[in-house]
Amino acid sequence: MTLTITVFVIACPDALALATPMAVMVGTGLGAMNGILFKNAGALEDATKLDVIIFDKTGTLTVGQPEVIDVVVAKDARIEDVLKSAASVEQGSDHPLAQAIVRRAQGLAVPTQSGFENLEGMGARAEIDGETVFLGNRRLMDSQKLALGELAAEARRLQGAGRTVVHVARAATVIGLIAIADAPRQTAATPVAKLRERGVRVAMLTGDNAGTAQCIARDLGLDIVLADVLSGQKASKVKELQAQGKRVGMVGDGVNDAWSAPLNRCQAE
Repeated sequence: MTLTITVFVIACPDALALATPMAVMVGTGLGAMNGILFKNAGALEDATKLDVIIFDKTGTLTVGQPEVIDVVVAKDARIEDVLKSAASVEQGSDHPLAQAIVRRAQGLAVPTQSGFENLEGMGARAEIDGETVFLGNRRLMDSQKLALGELAAEARRLQGAGRTVVHVARAATVIGLIAIADAPRQTAATPVAKLRERGVRVAMLTGDNAGTAQCIARDLGLDIVLADVLSGQKASKVKELQAQGKRVGMVGDGVNDAWSAPLNRCQAE
């Protein structure tokens, strides 16, 4: 084979010189037709040398259409009150979890909120009828020194079942938990398996809790799980893998995944 290629190169070097860039053009063109954009030809070539590929969770490994499947309330609280408080805070948000809560609260008299504040990586807060409502993950409750009390065991149970748990606190009291589920994509397991066959380790990066992340990882056969990661920490997670001498790629479903684009030119933009 080597001798044959040598003869071809000597006999017609121009043809080989043209074939290489044309192959790159065809590859990038087919990628674009399938929704994959390459920054440059170098990124296409380097993509074959990746050691680890990180996948975003919501909307990439999962269908991106989460639904509320359970609401657990504290003593003396009502499901309707928990849903109305949560939906009020989430009004106007386009986050998939927020939309799931708003859909679940349809038909209820959702009060108007004011003083909305997004708490990055944790949730949000707002004022409703003169009371402060916090809505988000366990980290948010801990930061506000809000004890879960009898709901702590329920939160662990839901997370162990692979649910995303949204905590609702009003007037300095945790009044309920909203369990949300987002099913893995039926098509996700196949590319994960094929990557692993090629010797590429597959990672999942998410701000969701470790219990939910591990549950999805088991279903899809992932090698690495990076959970409870704040938006500002995601780039550092990629750098940590790169510091181990690994070539790292990132797969996401939207512009919010572009945080790591400057870190590795193999990544899609």
